[in-house]
Amino acid sequence: MRYFLCFVFLFWGWVDVNLRAQVTVLDAQVNRLAVNPNILTGAEQSKLYLDALTGKRIGVVANHTSLIDSTHLVDFLVSKGITVVAVFAPEHGFRGEAGAGDPIADGKDASTGLPVRSLYGKTKKPTPEMLADVDLLLFDMQDVGARFYTYLSTLHYIMEAGAEQKIPVMVLDRPNPNGFYVDGPVLDPKFSSFVGMHPIAMVHGMTLGELARMINAEGWLKNGVKCTLSVIPCANYKHSDLYHLPINPSPNLASMEAVYLYPSLCLFEATSVSIGRGTTHPFECIGHPDLKFRSFAFTPKSIPGRASSPKHEGKTCYGVNLKAFGGFYFTANQRLYLEWLVDTYKEVEAMKPGSFLTAPEFFDKLAGTDRLRKQLIAGKSADEIRTSWEAELTQFKNLRAKYLLYP
Repeated sequence: MRYFLCFVFLFWGWVDVNLRAQVTVLDAQVNRLAVNPNILTGAEQSKLYLDALTGKRIGVVANHTSLIDSTHLVDFLVSKGITVVAVFAPEHGFRGEAGAGDPIADGKDASTGLPVRSLYGKTKKPTPEMLADVDLLLFDMQDVGARFYTYLSTLHYIMEAGAEQKIPVMVLDRPNPNGFYVDGPVLDPKFSSFVGMHPIAMVHGMTLGELARMINAEGWLKNGVKCTLSVIPCANYKHSDLYHLPINPSPNLASMEAVYLYPSLCLFEATSVSIGRGTTHPFECIGHPDLKFRSFAFTPKSIPGRASSPKHEGKTCYGVNLKAFGGFYFTANQRLYLEWLVDTYKEVEAMKPGSFLTAPEFFDKLAGTDRLRKQLIAGKSADEIRTSWEAELTQFKNLRAKYLLYP
């Protein structure tokens, strides 16, 4: 054990030094991708959809990201005389005030007086009663491009309910900030859940509008039903564009670095390793109370609206600050970074065998397969794990090509 810890200390010292060196080297490669300031979201192109909403009773599926410049979509529609009869709220709530996993209650929007109907509480799918006075469902939310981000699952249930109740669904599309790459295992339907419902890659490289087209055409809604779907596409957008989000998509994704790191770090949610929930830098670091040989430290605490009783609350966690890494690696290399998962698994297990995977069933749901968990336990390297999903990833990319709206 003593020799192992000495090796680990030297290894992570080398990593810290080399991460700083790689920032300079790889930063030059980011030029392959560039921020496109000319992108227009679907919501911003109101001439393309206002006529279709006029004279109808509209149910809006929205949250705090549903903006046209600085004006909320609901406020904009009301100002244009559109009859909005209800707002449907996903995880984090209509105004984005709730933490991850916190149930959302039905209520009334203080700004407009509209009824707010929860899709993240007693039900995640609108009931026939909820839709009794709705002629058209309008969906507009900012996704981040990872299969386990739950706004995609909310879209699925909106489409399914729309199909069953013969109510059209219109998606106002938004760019995918991680849309410049496709990577990770493809979900095995045996592991379908609200954090992954469809046989798509972990990082799918698609917008919600494109995914809606795929879900509908592939018959993935319950009983193979299809909804009457329309998508208002983004303008001037390519998947190779970088898109900096104008507002945080959820309380714990508070920077673009966190958005880039999120697909690679979310699997740690099912482990004993903290990803910084309960700090000012969630999804920008990893840490554990027993990894005292690492130089970076943080102490999680409860933060209203962001973290309620976070992992290792009140305990000092030691690990790595990944903010600078997240700022360059993914745009330069365009793939998941698995080495953190593989190496940290070995370190934690060496100290306390059996303590790393605290929620193995949840880990499998996030991964979309039990294969990744078994590969970790078997000591597979990051490269070996990547190789194991190449064939299914190629098949998914071929399927994905049929539904892309953007080059």
